[in-house]
Amino acid sequence: MFQKIMIGLLLSATTSLMAMSAGELNKASKEELMAIKGIGEAKAESIIKARDLEKFKSVDELVRVKGIGPMIVENVKNDVKAAG
Repeated sequence: MFQKIMIGLLLSATTSLMAMSAGELNKASKEELMAIKGIGEAKAESIIKARDLEKFKSVDELVRVKGIGPMIVENVKNDVKAAG
């Protein structure tokens, strides 16, 4: 039963992340950020600290966060729908 609940929660978090616009990166929870391929706890925390200093205007600005390079930015672009 516990396993089914956890799977449901993970699917829910992934689904909500997939529907997120690039602008919502500024509001994403640590768990939502960690659902993106290549972003673990430390990088999610770094993203949150960076956006607290200056909000992201685009996904490409993630490269200003230490430890995030072009490959992770591409993962974010693939996982997060661009604002249309």
